[in-house]
Amino acid sequence: MTIYILLFGVLLGLGLFFIAADLLKLPTLATEKAMLLAGKQAKSKPKTIDTALHSAAVKLSAYIPMDEYKKSRMANVLSAAGFSETPELFTAMAIVKSTAVALVVIPCLVVLPLLAPIVLFLAVLIYFKEIRKADEALSVKRNRIEQELPRFVATITQELKASRDVLSMLESFKRNAGEDFAAELDILTADMRSSSYEAALTRFEARFNSPMLSDITRGLIGVLRGDDSAMYFQMLSHDMKQLELQRLKAQAMKIPPKIRIFSFAMLMCFLMTYMAIIIYEIIHSLGGMF
Repeated sequence: MTIYILLFGVLLGLGLFFIAADLLKLPTLATEKAMLLAGKQAKSKPKTIDTALHSAAVKLSAYIPMDEYKKSRMANVLSAAGFSETPELFTAMAIVKSTAVALVVIPCLVVLPLLAPIVLFLAVLIYFKEIRKADEALSVKRNRIEQELPRFVATITQELKASRDVLSMLESFKRNAGEDFAAELDILTADMRSSSYEAALTRFEARFNSPMLSDITRGLIGVLRGDDSAMYFQMLSHDMKQLELQRLKAQAMKIPPKIRIFSFAMLMCFLMTYMAIIIYEIIHSLGGMF
C-alpha cells in the first residue's frame, strides 16, 4: 500500500510540474541543453541529468549570499582554472549535486534504513569534492605551467642580450610553449596590447598566485621600467634550474616503489612457472614408476 501511495505522489507531482511549466513558459530540456552546450563550449553534448542539475543550480544561485572578498577570490580561481561559471553558480552546483544524492535517503528509509547514514556521508563527500574542484584544477594547471618556467626564464635571459621588448619576448616564447602556458600568454599579450604593460603583468601574476611566476613578472616589470635586469634573470635562471632538478629528483624517488611492485609480480610469475614445471615432472616420473 505504501508503494502505491508513493507512486501516486510521484505521478501527481510530475503532473503538477508539467502544468506549471506550461503556464510559466519554462524552457524545455532540449533548450536548456543547447544553452548549456553554448555556454561551456564543450565538444560533447551534456547529459540530461547534468542539464537538470544545472537548471536547478541557476535558480538556487540567486539566493546564495557571498561577501565581496570571497566572491572576488573565487572568481579569480574559476577564471584561472578555466571554469565559466560565476562563484554563486559554482557553489549552487555543488549544493545541488550533494542534495540530489541526499534525496536518495528517502527511498533508503523505506527499503533499507541502514543505508541512510552512508548516503548522507556520500552526499557530504560529494559537496566537498565539487567545491574543491576549481582549486584542484588550478593546482594541476599551475604545476604544468611551472614546469615550463625554467625554459621561459632561460629564453628571457638570452633575449635580453639583444632586445628589451617584453611583448616581443612573450610572443616569441608563446609559439613554442605548452598548451596551458600558451593560452595564458595569449591572454597576457592581448591584455598588454589593450592596457598598461605593468598592469597586465600584475593581473597575470595574481591569476595563479605562484611564487615562481611572481619572481618572473617582477623582473619583467623591472625591464619595462628601464632597470638592468640581465643579472637578475641570470640568477633567477640558476635558481629555477635547481628547483627543476629537485622536482625531477622527487619524481624519480617515487618510481622505485612502483617498480618494486611489478618486480615482485614478475618474481611470483617466474616462481609459479618453475613450480609448475617441477610438479609436472614429479607427476610424470611417478606415473612412469607405476
